[in-house]
Amino acid sequence: MPRTFTSLAELSAAVGEHLGHSDWVLVDQQRVDAFADATGDHQWIHVDTDRAASGPFAGTIAHGYLTLSLVPVLVGSLVDYAGWPVKINYGSNKVRFPLPVPVGSRLRAGVEVSGVVETAAGIQVVTRVVVDIEGPDGVVKEKPALVAEIVTLLAG
Repeated sequence: MPRTFTSLAELSAAVGEHLGHSDWVLVDQQRVDAFADATGDHQWIHVDTDRAASGPFAGTIAHGYLTLSLVPVLVGSLVDYAGWPVKINYGSNKVRFPLPVPVGSRLRAGVEVSGVVETAAGIQVVTRVVVDIEGPDGVVKEKPALVAEIVTLLAG
């Protein structure tokens, strides 16, 4: 069940708080291929299962930007900004991809509220998002797939 925020005061009180972890989301070859089609990035390490089997990762891996694109659905399962009718992905302050995501892995996000700033356009909420990898073998990796500071603009 997501944590629901309805006011600036509630958001401000949550700064520094870890909100938990999302459910796991499977990254299968169909998802990777669809992302490749949507972005035009058909690099063999993502889509050529035969060639990738003998490549540096012993199989296909997800695009880093595919992992980043899953952040809204992962974070959305943990956070509900119910007090605002308009919620906009405003940007990212920092994004890093410490470890590749093998196809067949599952991902989940841990989320911490790291800042809340009131602006003329609305409220900017900065969250620190760490995306963990559970490999196809069921083992959670020591390093994450993604670490990012995500900015969401709340307005209305």
